[in-house]
Amino acid sequence: MSWNALRPTLLRLHFYAGILTGPFLLVAAVTGLLYTATPQIEAIVYRHELRVTPDGAPETLSAQVAAAREAVPGGTLVSVTPAPGRTDSTRVVFEKPGLPENVTQTAFVNPYTGEVLGQERTFARWWMPVRAWVDGLHRHLNLGEPGRVYSEIAASWLWVEILGGLALWLTAPRARGRVRRILVPQGGPKGRKRTMSWHAVIGVWASAGLLGLSVTGMTWSVHAGASIGRIQSALTGPTPAISTTLSGPADEETSGAGSGPANDVGMDAVVASAHAAGLRGVMNVSPPSGGQAAYVVEENTRSWPERHDTVAVDPATGEITDRVNWADQPLVAKMTSWGIDAHMGLLFGLANQIVLALLALALIGMLLWGYRMWWLRRPTRTEGRALGRAPARGGWRRLPGRFLAPAVLVTAVIGYYVPLFGLPLLCFLAVDLAAGSLRRRRDVRTETSA
Repeated sequence: MSWNALRPTLLRLHFYAGILTGPFLLVAAVTGLLYTATPQIEAIVYRHELRVTPDGAPETLSAQVAAAREAVPGGTLVSVTPAPGRTDSTRVVFEKPGLPENVTQTAFVNPYTGEVLGQERTFARWWMPVRAWVDGLHRHLNLGEPGRVYSEIAASWLWVEILGGLALWLTAPRARGRVRRILVPQGGPKGRKRTMSWHAVIGVWASAGLLGLSVTGMTWSVHAGASIGRIQSALTGPTPAISTTLSGPADEETSGAGSGPANDVGMDAVVASAHAAGLRGVMNVSPPSGGQAAYVVEENTRSWPERHDTVAVDPATGEITDRVNWADQPLVAKMTSWGIDAHMGLLFGLANQIVLALLALALIGMLLWGYRMWWLRRPTRTEGRALGRAPARGGWRRLPGRFLAPAVLVTAVIGYYVPLFGLPLLCFLAVDLAAGSLRRRRDVRTETSA
């Protein structure tokens, strides 16, 4: 089968997908651009809670937690993040009745004075309100689960648009200067050719990053994410999990909600045991509660190189009872974690944020240039207003069956596992069939009247 037979079908799909999913992609790009700046925004807005001035030796971690308990009456201790640096505050996280799902109350404590610097409602234990709001805007327009449809459509179609656009641009006929025309935007007078050149060349340069954002975005989407999770589990098996069960009988007498048994060695000794076991950097300490008999200390270093080792600590003796090493996690699970953290701008710090911002700007530009190309294709000698013409239809009929049959099968499988790719594709087909039907009826009426 020649490429010339496939190109018209791919061009028409690229056109329809761009026109109809473009608004979703544009919203995702704009909100994603805003998200890239959240670390700097947080550092300014919450400076009085996040930053401290070193002043002598720190208070014990137990004393810091006690001060936080007094500031959050009625709260159940969930986790503690000791100050990772000399100028950082300690985070003490509580659950409280009446808070929304996944929302906790966090007290920020000066480790040198034991003073509670302030409290914030945090999402997923560590996202401050500004980041949580911007993340919600990017993920679901702050509309909850129904709003996640928009971002999943964007992620499910971005890779299709990028790969299709690359195929069309790299195989476009060129008389001379092939490599330069592929990689350098065309100058000259304003018009559709120059607009297309900028649209395509920026797409070439941004393609790898945008494909990465598409894939990582799908990993935590509702429908495609669930499919990816099942495939990952089938390929790698269950991810190793820490055991908090102790070999001896648990001490039923407790010293308070979320504080463990009465003979607890204390959080300072637990952290010391974790340090002795090699854990360092940002650490989260979860006390025994409910069916959990041991403390759990987990590393949460999400910058490169990531560290996510986890240990369980016997509250009565301070001994390590179980350990799960990040190095032992399946490669697919690691790659998923790296991809998500890169998508969030965490993996490589400021450089990561800058790259994400450039990718968001590139996608915004490509979308605007794409819509401009559509507008420039509009009829200019007809009365009234008209939108740009679509590429010629019917190209798929010229495809040989030996190619069309497997292509339909592969597309159906992808549509099953990524439903917000499959359902919009059906909508595109319905729109195309309806447009064809309307054109045929108009042609018949024209011929009849003639």
